Amino acid sequence: MKEKKIRSLEAVHYHVMLLPTLILLAIFSIYPTLGSIMAFKYFDPIEGIWGSPWAGLDHFKMLFQIPEFKQITINTITISLIKIILNISCALAFALLLHEIKKRWFKRSVQTIVYLPFFLSWVIMAGIFKDFFSIDGLINGIIHRLSGGEPIMFFNSNTWFMIIVYVTDVWKGFGFNAIVFLAALTAINPNLYEAADVDGASRWAKLVNITLPSIKGTIVLILILSLQGILSGGFDQIFNLYNPLVYQVVDIYDTYIYRMGFQSNQYEFATAVGLFRSAVAFIFILISQWLAKKYGEYKVF
Repeated sequence: MKEKKIRSLEAVHYHVMLLPTLILLAIFSIYPTLGSIMAFKYFDPIEGIWGSPWAGLDHFKMLFQIPEFKQITINTITISLIKIILNISCALAFALLLHEIKKRWFKRSVQTIVYLPFFLSWVIMAGIFKDFFSIDGLINGIIHRLSGGEPIMFFNSNTWFMIIVYVTDVWKGFGFNAIVFLAALTAINPNLYEAADVDGASRWAKLVNITLPSIKGTIVLILILSLQGILSGGFDQIFNLYNPLVYQVVDIYDTYIYRMGFQSNQYEFATAVGLFRSAVAFIFILISQWLAKKYGEYKVF
């Protein structure tokens, strides 16, 4: 009986500790979702959200009829998929190379340096990259000195802008995934490598038959968790870098919602787009849960 009372008392303490987090979650995450009803109304600022007349599915019908819908859908999925592939592959390759280094001080120093950009916001990073790639910036200055060529308008070219988007995203974020992969690599039993050395296995053979199979679960986990944000596309990065000249290739759901809601004041239509995006994202979460259970042999939640 005493043990049961102690356990119940501990449970109460844990729930009390969790209470502030639940209150903040309810205020800032759950309560605001009630505003999604605006997607089904003709919003009248005087009447308010609840007093505005019902619109039914009119805003959703308009969403599927506008010519921009197909383009922003393609842009969002394409950008997200390429970012996921590049981030995971670059982080994995870097972790494998860094894992081969024997000097611990050098390994930790490099690991810290590549991880630092992860803590910088895209507001700061965008300002730095705009200065670097502007017409009179560092990159164009180097091009002019080396070849005497004309300056390149990186942020006005669809091709160059997309290259900048992918390269800067990988540069900023791959350090985090690399640390996760390094942690998984250090957990591999060293006896496997010793046995492979005795058998005369090459580095490539050890990589294919020992290293990659041993961290397969970690790779699958990061890939599956990345799928849940496939409809985000990286709003912070794109919003701080893009301009109207590259809307065709880089405009995504989040940037389109921002412009419709805060610049065009079409609040109900922007809410409808956001609600549709959330519904599709929820489907991807369910798919990622199924993939995690089938291929990762565990559950995400």
